[in-house]
Amino acid sequence: MQRLLRGCRSMHMSSVLRTGGQMDACAMRDTLKFEFSADNQRRVKALLAWYPEPEWKGALLPLLDIAQRQQGWLSISAVQAVAEIIKVDPMKAFEAAQFYTMFFMKPRGKYVVSVCTSTPCKLRGGDEIFEACKKALNLVHGQTTPDMQFTLKEDYCMGACVNAPVLAVNDDMYEDLDEKSLADILAKLRSDKLPPAGPQNGRCASEPKGGPTTLKSPPPPPGFMMQDLPDPKTKKCQ
Repeated sequence: MQRLLRGCRSMHMSSVLRTGGQMDACAMRDTLKFEFSADNQRRVKALLAWYPEPEWKGALLPLLDIAQRQQGWLSISAVQAVAEIIKVDPMKAFEAAQFYTMFFMKPRGKYVVSVCTSTPCKLRGGDEIFEACKKALNLVHGQTTPDMQFTLKEDYCMGACVNAPVLAVNDDMYEDLDEKSLADILAKLRSDKLPPAGPQNGRCASEPKGGPTTLKSPPPPPGFMMQDLPDPKTKKCQ
């Protein structure tokens, strides 16, 4: 970790940290000294109880997630604090944080808008939704608004292909989008109102838009047609 810090000449900090520009990475580590809050210390303790101590490294990702939810992003200090708790090389923790797109190594906006542009969403207008986000927020992939309200990401496969096109705002998924519903979502977020997640075209979950087409009748009771099975002794149906 020390080699990493010496190798970082400087790191740009956002206005939310009020540094006024550039800060040396070593000074940043001292300024952003990270400690888990009392509540999160209890969460960390409860999580580690699931692992034998030699396997605490298996809790790396959950602990990084807790640290990011507390700080809003993952500073080098936060990554090192996690590494010290689970007794792993800080560089390994840093590599994991850099690898997974769920982690942010620089300050992010209050609302992270992630738009899916993989094949099913692309066929259903995902590119247009992403372009509309770029235009509405005046951002490109990976950028954050100056007021730290929004960060825009282009993502791939959110696992909701049947509801394409989709986007996520932090932990919530918004499905069956068009430009009008997207505009409504962004307008509410600008007012710090989180709109209800889920399909935006009125359908329930991933049911057909016109209503169910199968399984319309109530399911049969337990044991249905069991009496038609052959008797094991006579080999005849009862």
